[in-house]
Amino acid sequence: MNENTHNGELVKRIARLMAENKDLGRQLKKAQENYDTLLADNDTLKNKIERLQQKGAVEGSINEADKTLRFRMATVLFADIQGFAKVYEESNSHDIIDELDNLFFQFDEITKKYNIARMKTIGDSYMCAGGVPIKNITNPIDVVLAALEMRHMLYETQKNRKEHNKQIWEVKIGMHTGPVTATTMGKKKISYTIKGESVNIASRMQAASDNGNINVSIMTYEMIREYFECEYFGKMPVKYQGDIEMYNVKGLKKEFSADNSQIIPNDVFFTRYLLRQFSDLQEIILDKLERELPSYLFYHNYKHTIDVVSQVELIGIGEGVDDDEMLLLKTAGLFHDSGHIIGYDNHEELGVGLAKEILPNYKYNAKQIERICELIMATKLPPQPKTLLERIMCDADLDYLGRSDFIPVSNTLYKELKAQDKIADINTWNKIQVKFISNHQYFTDTANKLREVNKQKQIDRIKNLIV
Repeated sequence: MNENTHNGELVKRIARLMAENKDLGRQLKKAQENYDTLLADNDTLKNKIERLQQKGAVEGSINEADKTLRFRMATVLFADIQGFAKVYEESNSHDIIDELDNLFFQFDEITKKYNIARMKTIGDSYMCAGGVPIKNITNPIDVVLAALEMRHMLYETQKNRKEHNKQIWEVKIGMHTGPVTATTMGKKKISYTIKGESVNIASRMQAASDNGNINVSIMTYEMIREYFECEYFGKMPVKYQGDIEMYNVKGLKKEFSADNSQIIPNDVFFTRYLLRQFSDLQEIILDKLERELPSYLFYHNYKHTIDVVSQVELIGIGEGVDDDEMLLLKTAGLFHDSGHIIGYDNHEELGVGLAKEILPNYKYNAKQIERICELIMATKLPPQPKTLLERIMCDADLDYLGRSDFIPVSNTLYKELKAQDKIADINTWNKIQVKFISNHQYFTDTANKLREVNKQKQIDRIKNLIV
């Protein structure tokens, strides 16, 4: 038997084994579905580790007793590599097998790039999920971007073969967004398996897909349609769900694509992406403030941060800022008092340090971070803003001076200063307030229209309190 014949037989044997493995995988999946159905009414873990689920389960933070996590929104992807049968026509079997391994390796690199968790491979099928183990609102977008890269990578690796009519690999991709249950395994290196109806629906989306297509359920489509060109593909009957509409993802919309490939996002896309992601970042930072700020901060607490974020958005809209500027304002508002976690005096500089440490992990670029830090520093008293965005920040930070709840809010600041022995008594405080408000000015037309009249009334009210 010559070497080519031996290689051909070896490849045929491997192909048969992979086909059998794939069939066993389907049987295992069916058995798992039946098992899940039997357990459904007796699930005693329904509310287990709810806090981790709500605030994001971090890899490595799960103890031996907490093995099950539930996620309300994850995006599950199945990619099925087609074409192993064509391997019979290839003479160099070892290269073909190595190439299949390399495809999965490159899939892994892509999923890591988008913080997507690889679940498992069965034969020539690949499964991963976004939003696990750390929850995030952008996971449908992340998984679609990964799918576009996977498809593009697969065809790019076969360019030479395609030119000689020897393209081997095709891919069918399906995905669905919904709740999943994740089970952890291992201690030093934690891995995850997921189950639930969302996994089954994603598998059905893949099975219904054509070669080269990325087929998504309507649930995923509704969350990505702002960013991607999609085409209606029909309906799929799903048990207990009825008919689920399906869409094929063609690529990024042209206004969000950096080139004609419609795969690489441009700056406009990333601004929209970060604005959507902001709710995740805000939840994490507010939780950090609530847990770590000193108890004597009665004014500079997480509620004040929420107030400033709301006001920069309100004033920003009034001043006609664009999406890029709104992202900078809201992020600066979120971090502007975060330095109080570390120290009271010079907290602006300390907040800048936290922003520089945290924001790169959320895809903010160096230029954006620099501008955000400038906005944080603009809130340092006395305010001396130089740009429109700095004027908006200063007005949002001191918005309470012209609000009807000024007196109770002002009292919390007095209480905070009193707790640190920075003020003598309430009478002294009221005198300081009159002087401060009398010298204060709002810098934007929007803030002046909203607050200046009330601010003058506050001066009269405080004067009446001075003895």
